[in-house]
Amino acid sequence: MLKLKPYKELISYAVAMAVLLLLLRWLEFRFLVLGHQYEIYIGIIALLFLLFGIWLANKITKPKVETIVIEKEIRLPIQNFILNETELHQRNISKRELEVLTLMAKGLSNQEIAEQLFVSLNTIKTHSAKLFEKLEVKRRTQAIEIAKKLQLLPPTLG
Repeated sequence: MLKLKPYKELISYAVAMAVLLLLLRWLEFRFLVLGHQYEIYIGIIALLFLLFGIWLANKITKPKVETIVIEKEIRLPIQNFILNETELHQRNISKRELEVLTLMAKGLSNQEIAEQLFVSLNTIKTHSAKLFEKLEVKRRTQAIEIAKKLQLLPPTLG
C-alpha cells in the first residue's frame, strides 16, 4: 500500500473517467435502442418469420416416404435346360418326387397334384415332406427356389 499512496489521486481520476465512459456508452446504447426501437422490433420479427419459413419449407419439401432399393436376382430363360443329374442322385430324389416338385412349381395345390398324378392326397403330402427334407427347406417356395438354383427345375418354370 505504501507504493500506491503517491498515485492515489491519479487512480481515483482514472476510475472516475472509466465510470463516466461506461455511463456515456450506456447512454449511447440506450439512445440507439430508444431511437430505433421500432426498427429493431421489426428486424427481430422479420428474423423470426425467416426462421419459421425455413423450418416450414423443410417440413413441406421433405419426402414423407423413404425410398428403399431392393435388389432381386433376375433369371434369364435358358434355351436348353439340362437337368442336373448328379445333384438329383446326390440328394436321392426320385422321379416321382421330381414330378411333384415340378407341379408344385407350376402353382398347383396338393389336392390338384394328387388328382393329376392319380394318387391320394396323403401320398403327395409324403412326397412333399421327403422333398423338403432332402432339399433342407421348410416351405414349398423355398423348395422351388433351391431346386431352381440346383438346376433340378427350369428357371422359367413357376
